[in-house]
Amino acid sequence: MRYQAAVLRSYEDPFTVEEVTLHTEPAAGEILVEIAGCGMCRTDLAVRRSAGRSPLPAVLGHEGAGVVVRTGGGPDTTIGVGDHVVLSFDSCGHCRNCRGAAPAYCDSFASLNLFGGREEDARRLTDATGGALAPRWFGQSSFAEYALVPARNAVRVDAALPVELLGPLGCGFLTGAGAVLNAFGAGPGDTLAVFGAGAVGLAAVMAATAAGAVTVAVDRHPGRLALAERFGAIPLPAATAGLPEQIRRLTEGGVQYALDTTASSPLINDALRALRPTGSLGLAARLHTALPLEPGTLDRGRSIRHICEGDAVPALLIPRLTRLWQAGRFPFDQLIRTYPLADINEAEHDCDAGRVVKPVLLPERRSR
Repeated sequence: MRYQAAVLRSYEDPFTVEEVTLHTEPAAGEILVEIAGCGMCRTDLAVRRSAGRSPLPAVLGHEGAGVVVRTGGGPDTTIGVGDHVVLSFDSCGHCRNCRGAAPAYCDSFASLNLFGGREEDARRLTDATGGALAPRWFGQSSFAEYALVPARNAVRVDAALPVELLGPLGCGFLTGAGAVLNAFGAGPGDTLAVFGAGAVGLAAVMAATAAGAVTVAVDRHPGRLALAERFGAIPLPAATAGLPEQIRRLTEGGVQYALDTTASSPLINDALRALRPTGSLGLAARLHTALPLEPGTLDRGRSIRHICEGDAVPALLIPRLTRLWQAGRFPFDQLIRTYPLADINEAEHDCDAGRVVKPVLLPERRSR
């Protein structure tokens, strides 16, 4: 079948929206989804800085949501044609971590999600000249009208929900909310500091407020701090003198949990200093350089770890987040601005410039 997709052909050039051809039907355990909307995540844009590690040309996109139009069936496939689904990250389903309800730490996570497609899928998606395109970015490649995905990384949602807006629940919002609800297990009376009020950080703020935690949000953009305050956090500019001391003052001795979404070494050290004894810092952003820790930052039982995909089982967390949204307690839609798929380069530019928290791309819907 032929359809429109946004193709990234080089690390420097803009996306081009062009006709691509899918050369296979869904196999057992796979579904074909007509994409209603796909969030643009910083991980998609980081491909430009991947120094050749991500194969190009490729169809990116990994926060897709839409309607199932075909299925390959199979004994483990319970999703059917017409179901509304949110697509999340891929995992193998059979390694020790997958079997232990930790699919974000799948032994095959990198090969399934970060390299654009498995070797056996190399020719399943081509451009108009017959050139191969990497087809399986995070198991999806959903900057497109359609995506052929493993049913394992699709989560059925209520058809009454605005499916075109739900895609970011599969990664960015899942990561921030999952860090709070899963990794930290924050609850009423707990204290949390969130460093970086982008899509992941603001999702963490919303989840913390829903859980009853007291939250401080740190960012350098006044507009992002205003959003964090709207969602229940105490706003604090990143340039505040004596930032850790200010956080400790606001939280009566320090926070039990801190989440960094910036990968900034100075802010990570500030976060550690803002922790109370035995407090925990989670890193949601991938570090690309050595992390120098200042003396004393890990004293008194403090700990630090990386949190991948919010420690989430998507089939459990995504329905929880949609229920919170329906109850008015997780207003993620207030972070979204939609763009036609044809305007993907404008969406990228606005995202880089900080003019939008979460762009969502809307392909033309053929079935409506």
